[in-house]
Amino acid sequence: MADLQHQGVESNWRGHLRAAAALPAGTLLLLLFLILLPVLALFWIAATSTSDVWEHLVSYVLPRSAGDTLILLVLTGIGTTIIGAGCAWLVSLYSFPGRKFFTWAMVLPLAVPTYIAAYTHVEFFDYSGPVQSTLRSIAGFTTSRDYWFPDIRSIWGAGFIFTMVLYPYVYMTCRLVFSMQGSSVLDVARSLGARQSEIFWRVAMPMARPALAAGVALAMMEALNDIGAVEILGVKTLTYAVFETWLNRDNLAGAVQLALLTLIIIAALVYVERRGRQRRSYAAATRERPPARLQLSPSKQLACLIACTLPLLLGLGIPLWILGTYATRRLENAFTPELATAAANSFYVALITAIVATSVAYFILQLARISKRPEVGTIGRIAGLGYAIPGTVLAVGLLVPLAGFDNWLDDLMRRYFNISTGLLFSGSVAIVVYACTLRFLAVAYGTIEAGFLRVSPNIDMAARALGRGPTAMAWQVHRPILTRALSVAFLLVFVETMKELSATLLLRPFNFETLATFVYDRATQSALEEAAAASLIIVLMGLVPVVLLTRLGIDGSRSD
Repeated sequence: MADLQHQGVESNWRGHLRAAAALPAGTLLLLLFLILLPVLALFWIAATSTSDVWEHLVSYVLPRSAGDTLILLVLTGIGTTIIGAGCAWLVSLYSFPGRKFFTWAMVLPLAVPTYIAAYTHVEFFDYSGPVQSTLRSIAGFTTSRDYWFPDIRSIWGAGFIFTMVLYPYVYMTCRLVFSMQGSSVLDVARSLGARQSEIFWRVAMPMARPALAAGVALAMMEALNDIGAVEILGVKTLTYAVFETWLNRDNLAGAVQLALLTLIIIAALVYVERRGRQRRSYAAATRERPPARLQLSPSKQLACLIACTLPLLLGLGIPLWILGTYATRRLENAFTPELATAAANSFYVALITAIVATSVAYFILQLARISKRPEVGTIGRIAGLGYAIPGTVLAVGLLVPLAGFDNWLDDLMRRYFNISTGLLFSGSVAIVVYACTLRFLAVAYGTIEAGFLRVSPNIDMAARALGRGPTAMAWQVHRPILTRALSVAFLLVFVETMKELSATLLLRPFNFETLATFVYDRATQSALEEAAAASLIIVLMGLVPVVLLTRLGIDGSRSD
């Protein structure tokens, strides 16, 4: 009797599964097309273009753009490695005042968008800023010719600023590895007479190399995606060259060719990051007790305190201080209708994007778990590539095909129905939501996937035994268990969309501003004080998920 009931349950489940798999097959193909559309459009435009601009690009655009991009990526990689890995080693292996605070607070600069960091650092270190003004006051200098001060508006200044706000990528991955390394390896090294510096460089860093590569690759991809910071700092990266060639020079073919070159660099960085994640167990897989923290002399404790404080002050303290000072000077700008409209637009776009991205990611993961179909997992991995594509490149790949579709539809409706549909997609907020969903779908996918890994397969079998079909299991069983993961995914996508500038700047409809574009427009006109309130809102909203995730211990490392 029990066998007959079991067979009936299995037969019922297979029927549910066939019914559930029949509908998503076409949906998956549609999702795959929508995800790959910008990349496919770039290759199609490049293949069909009759404009011969490559020689001009090679002669006049690529040398500086490629050179600035390479230097910026190298500076960002070296800087984030030194600060991220160094601070992760200090808080993981040593005991000093404030260590518990720095353990989670070192991640906070990640809440500051790179373009806001650039605007505030220019205000802080420029000739009229507090640093040079204080220097002239103390030394008695009258003009800039009386002394030398490094120019923040340079490739070196860009590398410094990007390092200060992007080092948390390296810090998080390396701290996870350092906190999970067994004590036996470090004890053996000490017993052989190795000094602490030798243990760090010859033992800990080689073991953490995969995680280090993943963190550095993520930081480099964020630096390559930026458009606002490099413009104000006078750095002509490939991403900015795409923007300038397309809009300022009205050369779509040249912009597409530069975009494809940018994608090649992105593909290389993604490969490095994926290889790092695949080999992460090389450094982190251990069941040994974590290494005991070492007691330091007062002078060395002070050195550790300074080493952790400076990046936090430079990455978060300066932006908050500059923005707070300017916002209090111009309190009337905090309540203007323009700012309120921009904030409402940002909230509207971020809310829809977060709902769509979280729902799509949950749908793909749910179908992959239930159906066990490998092609579903492939779609999930392809969806993860959107985060690596710079917003400028994404905008070029989306605007051309969607504008073409809008024009085709409008012509069709005019011809047969005498109705003008206008720009339904390319001239509305829909294209902004589409671009942000593609860009941040990977964030939602990775977060929910991590939650699914903690759901035992036994729960699925119990639900099947109780007669729950795939839809009922997804809604009644998995959803309540994954409430935390779904909430975190929603929050992360929401905040990332609030900060997004590159794609929004190029795809927004006329007379449509978000907080990011509001800040960009004012800052490029040297009116940062007018944008201080909007910038402060973006930074404070960015702090919410960062603090939440670090305090909850999402990264899996010890927080004690």
